[in-house]
Order: sequence, then structure tokens, then C-alpha cells
Amino acid sequence: MNVQLADAREHLLARARREGLETVGYRVVDSPLGPLWIAVGPKGVLAIHYGGEPSAAELARIVRTYGPGLLPDARRVDPVARELDQYFGGTRRRFDIAVDLTPLTEFQRRILSATARVAFGEVSTYAKVATQAGSERASRAAGQALGANPIPIVVPCHRILASDGTLGGYAGGLDAKRRLLGLERREVPAGGWPKRS
Repeated sequence: MNVQLADAREHLLARARREGLETVGYRVVDSPLGPLWIAVGPKGVLAIHYGGEPSAAELARIVRTYGPGLLPDARRVDPVARELDQYFGGTRRRFDIAVDLTPLTEFQRRILSATARVAFGEVSTYAKVATQAGSERASRAAGQALGANPIPIVVPCHRILASDGTLGGYAGGLDAKRRLLGLERREVPAGGWPKRS
């Protein structure tokens, strides 16, 4: 990008912020799991997406809630990036950043709130999370809500296993789920690791 274009872009971003047009800031950060696209709104982190760009559904969810004021903003994302670095570096066991579940349905919020209570190094099941969320017969729906978790890692859906101890699914892929569980646990979850051939 040439200097004039970069200057013009910074000028427009500064003006948008001054005039209150920026409602959500985003940034891509590097992690041991690859790039993470992170968006932070007025109430906290809204999205952590595996990859350098969000999905169309994530963008639509954010814009539907907060309007089109989605702009690059490293400063707004810095606290989230710092806590993620500490987590991946082994010095953080709990996230202190605010999480914004506003754009989600009531059921999704209940499931993700129950999931957020599963401590570092612990695991639970889809059925237990559904029960804790007040919907004991909704383990399959809980799995779907966790599969659509817009804030993985911070809202630790990687700690939720199938009732038989297998890993179940994960939006970031099962390799990412294994790596996150390996970062947190010395022991292998029952049936959660692939069998060696």
C-alpha cells in the first residue's frame, strides 16, 4: 500500500472513531493454532474465528447487532490478544476479558455460560452442559450451540466431550481441540485421543 493511501485510510479510521461510527474493532493475531480473527464490541469480545477472515455468517451476526461500524482496531483487540498469548504460553488458566454473548439466542447464551464454568484442565460432556443450562434433554442441541460458539478458547467449548469420552466435534477442527486439551491436561481424556495404529 502506498504512503498516501495508508495515510488516507488512517485519517478515515480516526474520523470514524472520533464521530462514534466504530462500534466493533477487529484484528488478526497469530497463535500456535494459526491466525485468529478477533472482534471486540462495546460489551467485550464478540468473535474469535479460526483463520484470517470471519465467515459471512459471523459478519452478518455482528452487523445485525451493532451495525456496519466494523473497523480494524489493534488497540481494542490488544487485551484479548495479550490474554490469549498468556494462555498459550502456559501462564494464564482463566480469562478475565469481558465476553459479549448479546447477538446469540437465549439457549445459546445459557449453553455457553454453562460451558464457561468448566475450569481449566477439566472436561464435561454435552449432556452435562445441557443439564446445567436447564435443558437436560437437549444434549444434541447443546452440541450444535457449541459448534456455533463464536468465542472459542475463551468460552472453552474444547473442554466439552461426548458422553462416551470421545472428542465429539470442534469448529477449529479436532486437531485444534486435541492441542488445547493437551495444553491444559497432562492426562488423556478417556477415549479422547486417536488410537495408535
